[in-house]
Amino acid sequence: MAAKLDLIAIGRSSIDLYSNELGVPFQDIKSFGSYVGGSPTNIAVGARRLGLEVALLSPLGDDKTGDFVWHFLEREGIDTRFIPRKVGKRTSAAVVGMQPPDVFSLVFYRGEAADIALNIDDVLALPMQAAKALELGGTNLAHEPSRSATFFAAEEAQRHGLSVFFDFDFRADQWQDVRAFGVNVRAILPLVDVAIGTEEEINAAMLTNPEDMTVREQQVSAPEIRGDIDANVQYILNIPAGPEALIVKRGARGASVYLRGGDVIDVPGFEVEVVSLLGAGDAFASGLIYGRLKGWDWQKSVRMGNACGAIVVTRQGCANFMGYEAEVLEFIDARGGF
Repeated sequence: MAAKLDLIAIGRSSIDLYSNELGVPFQDIKSFGSYVGGSPTNIAVGARRLGLEVALLSPLGDDKTGDFVWHFLEREGIDTRFIPRKVGKRTSAAVVGMQPPDVFSLVFYRGEAADIALNIDDVLALPMQAAKALELGGTNLAHEPSRSATFFAAEEAQRHGLSVFFDFDFRADQWQDVRAFGVNVRAILPLVDVAIGTEEEINAAMLTNPEDMTVREQQVSAPEIRGDIDANVQYILNIPAGPEALIVKRGARGASVYLRGGDVIDVPGFEVEVVSLLGAGDAFASGLIYGRLKGWDWQKSVRMGNACGAIVVTRQGCANFMGYEAEVLEFIDARGGF
């Protein structure tokens, strides 16, 4: 059967409340704007705006917040047929304060979160045979039943010949023990073709000593994690039947592609004025996936990802501010092209 979907994304979604006042300490914020977020959801929207046909599986609560997210996805042209509404569960929320260039306070509300209720039956409803690629996020693995459903989805994708993209999506405050993040990530990587993460997320995947983790003030979800990044990259690439490529996101410095065969491809970033770093990595993933599904090489695909990320950091939000295909291509062309 010819592929009717380019990408299926599975994982969390949320209503995001962003401070309307840049540079104001969290306790002094007076008003918030409402948007949509959640790593796989951001990636789905970013990929759709680039022109891919995208379906999202992100369970929503049977609540008004779920309606808010659902209607946004519908307006974006995301295939929402496979999104269940979980009775008795809540659509997640995130509250964000921003003090550029480097303080971004992020508070999650995920009690009884609907996306954690993702189950194997939800995955079985997906048309895997009609898609080209699957995207999964690491937070999916933090709790049951979404953990088992995510492993099952990766198995099904592999069985149907889909390319599996895995974003580490490490949120320390979503794990009872941060070391469990690495245990689960290392277990799922043999089912993954392309893994994407920051240096800190890759270090987190190998974390055994919590003393190597420093929580930044007001940023519990994004700790600083020390580790030997080169050794950790090599460990991941040496996992039997593991990913063919590990993409290391380096912020303003761009990104590096580490291939299983030993090659390394460094792709520089773009210089822009930062408003918010949140959502940049998800925008990067959407551009990377876009390029790979178009048959582009690693350098060109990562360049596209870097441009998508650079555009989003100049804006105040995630899914709502992802770039469109023509806009991103024009941005690249104005800065020397591919």
